[in-house]
Amino acid sequence: MKIRRLHPWTIPRDQAAALQTSLKDQLILIDAEPDKALTCVAGADISYARHSDLLFAAVVLLSYPELTIREETQAIGRVSFPYIPGFLSFREGPVLLEALAELRTIPDVIMFDGQGIAHPRGLGLASHLGLFLDRPTIGCAKSRLVGDYREPGLEKGDQEPLRYQDRDVGVVLRTKHGVRPVFISPGHRISIARAAFIAGACCRGYRLPEPVRQAHLAVNRLRLAKS
Repeated sequence: MKIRRLHPWTIPRDQAAALQTSLKDQLILIDAEPDKALTCVAGADISYARHSDLLFAAVVLLSYPELTIREETQAIGRVSFPYIPGFLSFREGPVLLEALAELRTIPDVIMFDGQGIAHPRGLGLASHLGLFLDRPTIGCAKSRLVGDYREPGLEKGDQEPLRYQDRDVGVVLRTKHGVRPVFISPGHRISIARAAFIAGACCRGYRLPEPVRQAHLAVNRLRLAKS
């Protein structure tokens, strides 16, 4: 999979914040190919080795709508940016891109365990890497970073808008009856509505949509094997 080279990753925090603010203006938040049928969806996740600077990335490509695993790639790297909320793409982005570059099949959409535009400067992990990939990307986070919302209903598929600075930046989606919702926001080349639809359509009885869940399982297997 081809990766664009937009900027170096190891930069000071103040420059990173300015870069996020400038890059967000390049985001496309409409559906790139609204009439194209989905055939494959990828999930991407990171895991850290305890008491080490190693971090692990896994990408799992699933067929759609069957959601059977077609391909899996992985990468191992070392942390080169400190842990600072709101700047995780600078910490996790390089190794995730290494794993994504190994994909033989180009996904129709990529789901990340992280934020899209639901971010203080509008450029979470899914949005930032979406610009490097120039592909539709979705952020699927387990917790809120920014914004306000009403609690969605308890049934699978119930959702409420996530609003930040007087605009919608995503949805709060109930993916399974009675479990805590997830926070879906578009990354790049996709709308809020389509991001929420795809996330919901990829749920198979678990809290996390299947692409992200399978990537989470895969990266933990990798970490246990290599740590």
